[in-house]
Amino acid sequence: MLLSARVGTADGPAQATAALQGDPARPAAAHWMRSELFFGIGPADVSDDGVGEMRWRAFLDKEVTSRIPDGFTVFEAYGQWRSARHEAPGRLRSKVLVILHEDTPANRASVDAIRLAWKAATHARSVLLVTEPADVSF
Repeated sequence: MLLSARVGTADGPAQATAALQGDPARPAAAHWMRSELFFGIGPADVSDDGVGEMRWRAFLDKEVTSRIPDGFTVFEAYGQWRSARHEAPGRLRSKVLVILHEDTPANRASVDAIRLAWKAATHARSVLLVTEPADVSF
């Protein structure tokens, strides 16, 4: 099924479809990745302990936006894991940063730099990174 809509311009009507070729600045032939970074921001059962919203947003402004200026998405999350040292699972309030980017050495380096910046700023031991190929269209 093909959907279409008409949009008028100074040069006359234009037609848009669901089968758009995309944004010329983002070529369809590019190899895209979805990178998800999981940031622990504090204990799950203590809402005022850990990284506050103002500090998180300052981190986004300084470390993420400067490296990923085309955009990203952030989700609130809850996570748990069991470490080798404890029987009970550790529980954290978390932020998940989702970045859709072309698979280039520069973009991979930017993702790694974000992880390192968070570890340096918060003394966190880890930032989980999950990457997978992505089909992207604009």
